[in-house]
Amino acid sequence: MNKIILSEQALYHGDVAMPKGFEINQDVLKIDIFVSKVKNSEFEYSKFWDMLNTYIREHIHCEFNINLINKKTWGNIYTPNQTTEPLLNIDPVDLRNSPDYTCLYGIDVNDCIIKIHYEDNRRKGRRWEVELKDNMFIIFPSTCMYYITNNQKDDLNFIQTITYERH
Repeated sequence: MNKIILSEQALYHGDVAMPKGFEINQDVLKIDIFVSKVKNSEFEYSKFWDMLNTYIREHIHCEFNINLINKKTWGNIYTPNQTTEPLLNIDPVDLRNSPDYTCLYGIDVNDCIIKIHYEDNRRKGRRWEVELKDNMFIIFPSTCMYYITNNQKDDLNFIQTITYERH
């Protein structure tokens, strides 16, 4: 008997464990997101964003032999008790130019739940929920629809989104 895996929907998650002395400055990333929102402009390159992006890409490559190429990045600020509309980071009529993976990184989050919807062959409507915490990342296929819920009532949640193409 032989087994061939035709497709796989993998989700990757964990903490960003930077070496001592090379920690990511969360306050700088929060300011970068705020500035891009106020200016209504693209998220600008920063040293700490590059450190985060490099960490994620290199660890995914080393652990799972997946080469990721950046497509797009942006940051969002979620208000207390906010649940997003359904989010999907692909263009269904232009799959060729759509990203393969979406990465969510918790910059400053509190009581934040990510709900990722997926299908498992005939088992439609499956959902995986995980609490996003500070300095934690989640990577999943960009074909999966997801929601972000800020369940607490006092603070803003800052989340960095990076989309990747698999090379």
